[in-house]
Amino acid sequence: MKNVLLYYPFSFSFGGGDLLPLCLIAALQNVCRLTVALDIAPNLEKASKLFGIEIDMSRIKVVQVTPSDYNPKKHNLLSSIRRDRRIKALAKRCDICISTANVTDFGRPGHHFINMLAFGDDAFTAHVTKRREGLSARIRRAVMERVARPLLGMRSKRDIIRDRREHIYPNSHYVEKTMTDFYGRFNSTVFYPPTLFETGCANVARDPLKVVYIGRIIPEKRIKDLVAIIEKARENTGLDISFHVAGRLDQTPAYGRELEAMAQTRPWLKFTGALYAEAKAAFLLSGSYALHAERIEAFGISVAEYLASGNIAIVPDEGGSSEVVATSALAYRNREEAAAILSRLLTDGKFRDEQRRACAERAKLFSRGAYMSRQDELVERLLRG
Repeated sequence: MKNVLLYYPFSFSFGGGDLLPLCLIAALQNVCRLTVALDIAPNLEKASKLFGIEIDMSRIKVVQVTPSDYNPKKHNLLSSIRRDRRIKALAKRCDICISTANVTDFGRPGHHFINMLAFGDDAFTAHVTKRREGLSARIRRAVMERVARPLLGMRSKRDIIRDRREHIYPNSHYVEKTMTDFYGRFNSTVFYPPTLFETGCANVARDPLKVVYIGRIIPEKRIKDLVAIIEKARENTGLDISFHVAGRLDQTPAYGRELEAMAQTRPWLKFTGALYAEAKAAFLLSGSYALHAERIEAFGISVAEYLASGNIAIVPDEGGSSEVVATSALAYRNREEAAAILSRLLTDGKFRDEQRRACAERAKLFSRGAYMSRQDELVERLLRG
């Protein structure tokens, strides 16, 4: 039986990105000697219970690779050095190393699952966001990458990605292309993350004027843009469209307060708080449409869940969310186009039925069964080496 090391922080608020490590741990715990390296160890069991993915803690070894009082908000270079050394020490005793937290330096070849585009390479992040780095930032990065990291025995993200012995798993073809454009060709296999939400969609009493959003409530998700889209669609159609947002308003407190203030003058805008399990299912099944606005989205697990729950999802015309929906009829370039699509869905029955069928067909790729089949094949390949 092989010794396997799996790393994931579990140091942020719980979200869709936690599903991949949980699913892989659940699969690996029965077929290998599994060590799970974490930044905050107690969060593994908490996440397991929250998402309903059974982890037998007696079958795995859990190691916290940060100090017991670790605070991710105070993470610094020293924190990275300490964590790096502990992970490498664990990796020496393992046959297979897996990072479900983007690119990790194990000190030996490993398998790296990308779950976000901001994975610690500032130059790549600037490329993705089309932001021009200042001279001082480029100099600091060059010193860090070419001098400090080699002295500390830490490889850069670029060095790891471009090493053909490493295996990188982008979570969408969009991410793979974006990385290839920047780094050149690398050892890559696209692996869609878990989309486990599954419930019966037939004969559900939906609100025909209800639009939903579920996910992190942070500026990058552009919730204000979504509110503006609903506002314009209400104006276009004269219909009493409502917009219901599920997620924690306190993730970015100032932003949350701004959104709460917007709801005070818009009775059709509702914030429900974070929802999980049955409450989440009921929420998604109560709507007819879903909106998404983040353009630089690596994948978009919530978008796959919209499709699985029978909602028609309207998404930007770029990024992973567009790849999930995979139809230009539901992809928009700007707010006006998004409002026009929603307005047409609400007023054109034939168009609405066509898009509902297209979304239902696309949802099959992201069903629980389809994911489990992909994961079974993946685990077999990993253990086979």
